Amino acid sequence: MIKGRKSYLRASVAFGATFTVGAALAASLWATHAAAQTAMGPFTDAQAQAGETLFKNRCDTCHGDRGEAASMTGQSFNNLWLNRTTQDLFTRIKTTMPVDNPNSLSDAAAASLVAYVLKANGIPAGTAALTPTTVVAINTLVGGAAAQQVAQAAAPADPDNPGAVPAGGRGGRGGRGGAGGQGGDPNRSGIVTFKTGVTVPGTVAHYSPITEDMMRHPSPNDWLMHYQNYMGWSHSPLKQINTTNVKNLQLRWAWALDDGERQQMTPLVHDGVMFVTTNVDNRVQALDAKTGDLIWENSLGPRLVGQLNAQREIALYGDQVFVGTTDTNLYALDARTGKINWHFKFSSVADDKIGSIMMANGKLVVSLGRCDEPGPEDRCFVAGYDPKDGHQLWKFSTVAYTGEVGGDSWRVPDAQRAGADIWIAGTYDPDLNLVYFGTGQSKGGSPNGPDTGDKLFGNSTIAVDNDTGKLKWYYEPAPDQGLDLDEVFEKVLVNEGSQKILLTSGKKGIMWKVDRTNGQFLDYVPMVFQNVFTSIDRKTGRGTYRDDILNRRPDGSRSSCPAASGGHNWPASSYVPESDEIIFPLDQICVTTTGDMIGNYEAPASDGNIARLSAYRAKDLKPLWTIQQRAPFLTSAMTTAGGIGFVGDWDRTFRAFDVRTGKTLWTVRLPTTAQGFPTAYSVDGEEFIAVPTGYNGGSPEARPDAMLAFEKNRPLAGHGVYVFALPKAAPAPPAKKTP
Repeated sequence: MIKGRKSYLRASVAFGATFTVGAALAASLWATHAAAQTAMGPFTDAQAQAGETLFKNRCDTCHGDRGEAASMTGQSFNNLWLNRTTQDLFTRIKTTMPVDNPNSLSDAAAASLVAYVLKANGIPAGTAALTPTTVVAINTLVGGAAAQQVAQAAAPADPDNPGAVPAGGRGGRGGRGGAGGQGGDPNRSGIVTFKTGVTVPGTVAHYSPITEDMMRHPSPNDWLMHYQNYMGWSHSPLKQINTTNVKNLQLRWAWALDDGERQQMTPLVHDGVMFVTTNVDNRVQALDAKTGDLIWENSLGPRLVGQLNAQREIALYGDQVFVGTTDTNLYALDARTGKINWHFKFSSVADDKIGSIMMANGKLVVSLGRCDEPGPEDRCFVAGYDPKDGHQLWKFSTVAYTGEVGGDSWRVPDAQRAGADIWIAGTYDPDLNLVYFGTGQSKGGSPNGPDTGDKLFGNSTIAVDNDTGKLKWYYEPAPDQGLDLDEVFEKVLVNEGSQKILLTSGKKGIMWKVDRTNGQFLDYVPMVFQNVFTSIDRKTGRGTYRDDILNRRPDGSRSSCPAASGGHNWPASSYVPESDEIIFPLDQICVTTTGDMIGNYEAPASDGNIARLSAYRAKDLKPLWTIQQRAPFLTSAMTTAGGIGFVGDWDRTFRAFDVRTGKTLWTVRLPTTAQGFPTAYSVDGEEFIAVPTGYNGGSPEARPDAMLAFEKNRPLAGHGVYVFALPKAAPAPPAKKTP
């Protein structure tokens, strides 16, 4: 607790968590009553009661209304589990939960949780107790209406037959429909029928195909990829808007996006056309980047919400737009018309997601972004595809199996290995022909048992040959120890003279500097307070965990600075080549876990400030400046050659700052949280700055949200994109006539 500021427990015993379970249960009972349940459950009422207590104490923090994981009631549960068995659910809970100590639940505890979840979904208790060997198809317990909804949602969209609009329609882009429209709770809705396909036809008048030369040397007028260039700089060469005139920025136009799901997208721009996406129903839109007018729209569907998928990036190449949807389909759309050129199912596992999409030397490089279930069907990977037809060119699995490079770093069988998810876009060095990615924590086995180890290639920076998919090198600062402090985030490529370096930071908030030709560790600098490492080897860059982290006691208290929301998370850094500085949005939140209680608090020496924006010189990692504030930054940092940077925060403020000092030069308040990736572009000689908004997100939003709940208010609506520019020059007065 810092200087009198309160830190609120993000615990299941809080009022909001209890209310969430009750509300979800009531909604679920109504839904399953309408679906006409058909069978008694293979569990007892005593098991369900024990499971309810355990769920509220251990599970509701993540699976409750404000949690990061999918709801275990209603349509969200049906989407994931209707076509599986009770034994599948038991195995999933037993082997992967809780996330900070998997395999720690007894068989009886895991069985009671299964019983409670089934009962919470309207299935009545029976007389026989559920055991680890009980195998009952869940769709035989829940009536046919739910199964029919799932089947309808799974049907692929037909580009030539968008389908009939149900009663009420989808309510138009500016409203909400009636039955079958977009009404209801946006956070816990299930599958809603709506019109799919090209719902607004149109054609881009002038669009030049994007070539590899354009990707390597992007026009200052465009923002062609997630980080603006292959090197991951998030920096625009534009300088019309500068430190002198940025104070005059005005809103030029805005475009509303569907509310509900996580909205952390990157507006891409080419030839004066902006491409935006929404995660609610996988809608892709092409807008006139100068005026904000809609050119075309394709609603790919289905409308799956509560699935926690956040597609932060799309990719452009040739005359196509590449999109990953929340139901794990990969699409190639015609950039001029929005029509589907090709698509395929990227993964058959129900709760998987596409992690990242990028282009690299004419190859579409895509990763699997959630790989929670051990086994070959859910083995995480990154792969290269031919953008012309989507056929696979190479594949690299980030979970090493027996007999493969890194396979002996695991101490469990292949069938128990999982994780190493790639859920953030990578970068690419055309000269070395290497693609760089970061991976999340490994899953499977216990983080605090005899199987503790590196578990490659989790928590690593990896370099992969873009022609073959073969591993070139990897760098792992430390294995995960159940803290969820992974190293998945952006890999910034910088040349310091003849030295080719890579700069990156994971959730520990430590910036690592490595040689990107071979992965050799060069240097590091802690950017926020951390207490998980007792030391870091200056020669190897290898961290040593505290003893109570390495040997956790089940009933003990354990602190972690940073918390799982990370000292650095997905809001990306920006590299300013004009001054050789890299600027990071950072968080200063710690957590203490004692039994079932989780308490968040501000990091020591933060003076109660959650957010930190810090600049460092890339050459030697020298700190240059830092600003701090209470509300966390929830956009990437974006800079321009005009000497200014932009960043947005939880409290609806979007600001411009001087990259030399961090001083704020201009601010504006937006309808809701600034969240996503700001971009800069130019049309007809005029520079524009675009920023998305969104109120729904993962732990970088949810954890400070719990801490700020009694201090600040923000609307839980208002997803959109807002575009700013300098005032238009007044027309010259007419020339006076000479008498």
